[in-house]
Amino acid sequence: QVQLVESGGGLVQAGGSLRLSCAASGSIFRINAMGWFRQAPGKQRELVATKTRGGSTTYADSVKGRFTISRDNANNVVYLQMNSLKPEDTAVYYCAADRKNYLSTLSDYWGQGTQVTVSS
Repeated sequence: QVQLVESGGGLVQAGGSLRLSCAASGSIFRINAMGWFRQAPGKQRELVATKTRGGSTTYADSVKGRFTISRDNANNVVYLQMNSLKPEDTAVYYCAADRKNYLSTLSDYWGQGTQVTVSS
């Protein structure tokens, strides 16, 4: 099994920045893709950013140019640097990991979620 523990959420004003962290433990050799989803009230869970073990990166169009995903493979940590935050970025952010080279809502492993609130 793989355990994912997120940290770094909080309340920030529009235009501000936050950095989320997600530490993986357990059977980490199974992990290829790691990344972040978010879910706002009344909306579907949305894939925000993905980074594979090999370094391939994808972003949702809504966050391109503002968010940066990075990954420390040696320490099994993935980060999400969020800049120029907007009120519409408000959501619960979930770390996810998968044995495949992509993430989906059916991915193998999930964190508990961390709240990000952006005030206008």
